[in-house]
Amino acid sequence: MYQQQTHTNTKLNAATALSLDDSAWSTTSLTDNNNDNSNNDMSLSDIEDPKVGVLLLNLGGPEVSEDVEGFLYNLFADPDIIRLPAPLAPLQSLVAAIISKRRAPKSREAYNSIGGGSPILEYTNAQAELMVKSLKERYNIDAKPYIGMRYWYPFTEEALEQIRADGINALVILPLYPQFSISTSGSSLRVLQEEFAKKTEWYGPQKMFHTVIPSWYDRPGYVKSVANLIQKELDSFTPEEIKEGTSDKQPIPKHVLFSAHGVPASYIEAGDPYKAQIEDCVERIKALLPTEDEGVKVHLSFQSRVGPVEWLRPYTDDVLPSLGEQGVKNLVVVPISFVSEHIETLEEIDIEYRELAEESGVTNWRRAPALNTDETFITDMADMVADALNEPSQSLTEACVANNVGNLELESVSNVQEITSAGVGGVGYDDTLRAKRKKR
Repeated sequence: MYQQQTHTNTKLNAATALSLDDSAWSTTSLTDNNNDNSNNDMSLSDIEDPKVGVLLLNLGGPEVSEDVEGFLYNLFADPDIIRLPAPLAPLQSLVAAIISKRRAPKSREAYNSIGGGSPILEYTNAQAELMVKSLKERYNIDAKPYIGMRYWYPFTEEALEQIRADGINALVILPLYPQFSISTSGSSLRVLQEEFAKKTEWYGPQKMFHTVIPSWYDRPGYVKSVANLIQKELDSFTPEEIKEGTSDKQPIPKHVLFSAHGVPASYIEAGDPYKAQIEDCVERIKALLPTEDEGVKVHLSFQSRVGPVEWLRPYTDDVLPSLGEQGVKNLVVVPISFVSEHIETLEEIDIEYRELAEESGVTNWRRAPALNTDETFITDMADMVADALNEPSQSLTEACVANNVGNLELESVSNVQEITSAGVGGVGYDDTLRAKRKKR
């Protein structure tokens, strides 16, 4: 996908980037970092011939069933995903190997149900290519896209090697997670921060300008693109279905359920901004949809919990039966945390949750697609990058400090049985959901 491009000397303005300090996890050290080094940092306006790169960060996923165990190992080997007590920290790799082997059969079964592997890389490649095309057409900015996956190929480290080889000197870092969480954007940014700190001769402030877009759930273009996809599904209900969904018990004929990926409640209690951003995001999208007086009611729930610890509530597998009991017949489910189809949309929502909903009495099921290559979304991606290049920059360190990465006192797991996926899915069926379906 990486084709050689000619980089034009487009005039781009940005504030001075902060220098990277691998020990700068506190607000005080970040401030000191600014004072000590700001006069020596490179700013985008200092670059005579800017060679722009856009690094898209994503989760990754196994492309074939044989990759599943390796993908799970990488997932569980991440201390941002499972937090072992300090004395056991050296055993992280061993624990990851044990858990990935134990969970691989269930997870492989889930991936086989959607064709044997995840389509996340395919969608991310398409998003990247369309985004840089839009940047060229609408802003005359030549940019080269790179993809850095956290848990499977192409890994972030591979993307950085290619960025260096291509001579990129102005890099926009864009996590493909609209809402920030330590377990997604935070983990990916930590990897970058460590690589930049280890190799300042390649990625330091005198060698490469960089800026981060840590979250973008509140951008009007993103909000509008999601609302448009939902409205299309709402408009697809027939007059007969609307009549079926209207009763004395349930006077509102159409319902929208935003199903966000969950995280353990302890993450939010420790300062993770994810829950607040999800709620704000849903309210913004809701404002563009018909009101309850116009026949549409909105709900929010959280999916994909794993293990016995408390996760964000309400759980999607609790909400669906409740909606059925309330007489809801017409339902649009929205995978709000995801920008492309993958295991949680194609298997968990489309198969597991749909079956649970229909068993609960929801007869007319719809699912809004993930954004994928939606034109409005792609346009907003290009706008995001252009804005990032022309607005005050945010360094990796600053983005991590602002979102509490490195400062969260997360609950450690005490034994193998309590290890959870900390908000990152694709690790196999939810056993609780399975049990609920069997009871019905």
